[in-house]
Amino acid sequence: MRRIMMFNRVSADGYFTKPDGNLDWFVPEPEIDEQGGESASQVDTYLFGRKTYEVMSQFWPHALDPGTKDPHGGGEISPQMRAMAVSLNESTKLVFSRTLKEATWKNTRIIRELDPREIESMKQQSGRGMIILGSGEIVTQLTKHGLIDDYQIVVVPIFLGDGKPLLRGLSKNAKLKLVEAKPHQNGSVSLSYSPAK
Repeated sequence: MRRIMMFNRVSADGYFTKPDGNLDWFVPEPEIDEQGGESASQVDTYLFGRKTYEVMSQFWPHALDPGTKDPHGGGEISPQMRAMAVSLNESTKLVFSRTLKEATWKNTRIIRELDPREIESMKQQSGRGMIILGSGEIVTQLTKHGLIDDYQIVVVPIFLGDGKPLLRGLSKNAKLKLVEAKPHQNGSVSLSYSPAK
């Protein structure tokens, strides 16, 4: 059975983007890029909401172009980010959106409605896992239906004071079991959770 993993960074006060969706507060950390690369090696499908897709499709198709800089640190693209670029560009990408007119990033398909039964059916198909990056509304919907198997959350050492929470509108508690906690040199902490049974 294919697994669905979520990988997101959140601020120490619980936001995953600024109010305007900006991500310029990320603190660069090669170990976290490596963690993201390891996660990418386990999947063949990326799940996105429209906003995350639009942001990522502006950078990642061009991440391997000469002279491209790391959007979070401004330096050269790391080997880990290069591996992530290959995975993102070559893998299947599913965008859940009622309003997106077209998807020009290769290997992308638009799905107009998130049907939990369809996602459950996809999990039964052969292949590697699926991963959600960003896309708080999609994370919330899949969490409501118990469809996420692994939550990879990186807590970044910054208070934003305001922003968008990763999850909102859950009708009941979704308890988690801590699998691993790993601190990083930049002060971030990687937390790995699975749903508590």
